Amino acid sequence: MTAKIGYDEVEVGTELPARSFPVTRATLVRYAGASGDFNPIHWNEKFAKEVGLPDVIAHGMFTMAEAIRVVTDWAGDPGSVVEYGVRFTKPVVVPNDERGAVIEVSAKVAAKLDDKRVRVDLTATSAGQKVLGMSRAVVRLA
Repeated sequence: MTAKIGYDEVEVGTELPARSFPVTRATLVRYAGASGDFNPIHWNEKFAKEVGLPDVIAHGMFTMAEAIRVVTDWAGDPGSVVEYGVRFTKPVVVPNDERGAVIEVSAKVAAKLDDKRVRVDLTATSAGQKVLGMSRAVVRLA
C-alpha cells in the first residue's frame, strides 16, 4: 500500500480529523493478553494504588498506538509512518465503571520535509490532561 494523501495536497497547518478513543478495563485486559504486558498497574486497582497511582492506568504503548491511528487513518496506510515518538507525560486513568476513560487525539501537519515526507504533531489528552508530550510522526505521502 501507499499513502492516499498526496504531498502536494497538504500545507503546514493542515489539521487531521480528530478522534476519541474509549478505554475500559475490558480494553486493558484484551491489550494485556495481546501484548503480554500483565503488569498489575494495568488491571489491579489495589496494587495500582499501593504504588502511588490514582487507579488502574492504561498501558503507555496502548495510548501511543491509539494516538497514531489518527495519522494512519488520515494517510490511508500504516506503512507510510516512517518515524514516531512520544514522551509519556501523564497516565490515562481508567476507572472501573461502564464509561472508563477517553483518549482525545488531534493532529496537524507541522512541517513539510524532503522526499514527500511531512512531520505531524499530535496532541493526546484524557480527562483534560495532556497524556503524551512531544508526540510526533514523520509520514511519507504519495
